[in-house]
Amino acid sequence: MIRWSSNAGGRQWAAVAFLLLLVGLAGGCERRGPESTTIKIGFLVKQPEEPWFQNEWKFAQQAADQYGFKLIKIGAVDGEKVLAAIDNLAAQGAQGFVICTPDVRLGPAIVARAAAHNLKLLSVDDQFVGPDGEFMTQVHHLGISARSIGQEVGRALLAEMRRRGWNADEVAACVITFEELDTARQRTDGAIEALIAGGFPKDRIFKAPQKTTDVPGAFDAANIVLTQHSGVKRWLTCGMNDNAVLGAVRAMEGRGFNADTVIGIGINGTDCIDEFRKPEPTGFFASVLLTPRRHGYETAEMMYKWIRDGVEPPKLTYTSGILITRDTFEQVLKEQGLLN
Repeated sequence: MIRWSSNAGGRQWAAVAFLLLLVGLAGGCERRGPESTTIKIGFLVKQPEEPWFQNEWKFAQQAADQYGFKLIKIGAVDGEKVLAAIDNLAAQGAQGFVICTPDVRLGPAIVARAAAHNLKLLSVDDQFVGPDGEFMTQVHHLGISARSIGQEVGRALLAEMRRRGWNADEVAACVITFEELDTARQRTDGAIEALIAGGFPKDRIFKAPQKTTDVPGAFDAANIVLTQHSGVKRWLTCGMNDNAVLGAVRAMEGRGFNADTVIGIGINGTDCIDEFRKPEPTGFFASVLLTPRRHGYETAEMMYKWIRDGVEPPKLTYTSGILITRDTFEQVLKEQGLLN
């Protein structure tokens, strides 16, 4: 036990101890401050392995680095994982999240779970659908005008066909469809609308329903149409994305068609890079490049400013696409931050 030699000395030591205590408390507050004030934003995607979503995350991270918030990236491939991810975000102290849902019909459940945790919500890519089958316009959304993108594809197909001087009587269109997904249906319906509006014969447009939304699924779907219409000499082909068109082009190559007799135009612009880099051109002529930078960076930025400054995003924001070809894709991708 320590005994003070005098009352004055005891008072001096007490004062020193008190000052040290204040310094310690100040230091502790300084360390805790950034953690307590850091804004945390979730970014949930339905297919984390896909290049599109990898790019969304990359650009969202750029926004996080610029503004100094923490980005929490989560792959949520089904309804159960989506709801668990929202709970997880709340447990981590997040204030809001951006989501591309694996099923648009999960919209009401996602909205309810976000509200239960007082989390701000912004959907990206695929817009929520309510119990009545209508879009949930009360939810803030940034997405692609799917029908407009499809119409752009249809117009580009016609323009290239006419540039080549093809006789419409020798040409048919194979449209790879997946009508179970609203976004996919809007894209292919838009392409068909543009073809018909541009004077392409309606009775020479053939739908090829996919069973799976990948290259093999498109390959199988296109093969059925090719068997049914073996007399067609030249083909136009399109679908919901690049993979749909790649599958159709592979099927057509198996029937002897090539870059001179096929015009294929995809959507996304990121899954066709290897195709454009092949030594010889193929029937995959072009793609409408969507802009993952806007979908990643802008949504994250919107959410940050909504949380920090109370600046509510627009209820609906649509992005457009850029047509890229074998000749232009590298330059455009570099301009969009998708190639070094």
